[in-house]
Amino acid sequence: MVNNKIENAIIIRSKTRLEQLTERFNTVAQAEFYVKQQKKSFSFKKAKKESAVQEIANDSFDEAFSPYQIEDKKFYSALEHVQKKLDKLLKFKTVYQEHLPNYIFSKKDLVIVIGQDGLVANTAKYVHDIPIIAINPDTERYDGVLLPFRPDNFATAVQKVLDGVYNFQEVTMGVAEMNDGQRLLAFNDFFIGPANHTSARYNISFCNQSENQSSSGIIVSTGAGSTGWLSSLFNMANSINQTFHGVQKFPYKPFPREEKKLVFVVREPFLSKSSQINLTSGLLLGGEELIIESHMPKNGIIFSDGVLSDFMDFNSGSIVTVRVADEKAKLVLP
Repeated sequence: MVNNKIENAIIIRSKTRLEQLTERFNTVAQAEFYVKQQKKSFSFKKAKKESAVQEIANDSFDEAFSPYQIEDKKFYSALEHVQKKLDKLLKFKTVYQEHLPNYIFSKKDLVIVIGQDGLVANTAKYVHDIPIIAINPDTERYDGVLLPFRPDNFATAVQKVLDGVYNFQEVTMGVAEMNDGQRLLAFNDFFIGPANHTSARYNISFCNQSENQSSSGIIVSTGAGSTGWLSSLFNMANSINQTFHGVQKFPYKPFPREEKKLVFVVREPFLSKSSQINLTSGLLLGGEELIIESHMPKNGIIFSDGVLSDFMDFNSGSIVTVRVADEKAKLVLP
């Protein structure tokens, strides 16, 4: 039976690197000149330092800019293919990543993400349980962990969603709620700490334990994020233990995206007369809360999924509660 509720497809995309360079330098030609000139300047300085006498050909710097052009061309070829396919199935419009916080999605929408994995994570926070079909526009360039579809096969998934017979995975997200009412979701992870390279100072409470800490910040990860930032922290701990203590590396296993839990890790906790290190990691199961009170007079911040523009200030007087979110992301599967 056809699902008459879905009326529109919303294509979510980000700007290519070439587009971002063009915005910065006004024209493609000026962007190309800048990139090549920087490469050329570096090469000549290096040759001079090494007393190289051979002349460096100007065309040897063309490769400095060509990756931007190739990437842009592939993306627009994929986007055009997606639009042509969609045009036969649904009305559609395109929304850029930077407009996501202000765009109002409807239950009558189907979301089509075309880009990198991070774009899926950023999009999911704003669409809640609306189905997301994620497309990899360049399989040679992007790993596509969260991008199961290609421009040549995504249309089948769209039709299945319209028919109401599609496969999907519900991805657990985290939520950070401030004492002033602000709220932020995370598909992958939260960072809670300083906006610069100073130390984060705060009080942390979890499972009837509480202590003051000084660290470089706290990471709170979902299952989707356990393959990313969280895994790097385990890699670091493994390497340090092996280098200085000869401890055999323990295997790290990411946990499933749909599992209703979060993991928190305190980065580089510092032991002093006024800061402790007894509460530096833990599992947040459904219903459990991690409470953090800021002791930073300024530059405290909370952001999610690596997007610095998507943040909440976290300075003295701010208290945040982190837990498993009620909202879930709905990723359509092949």
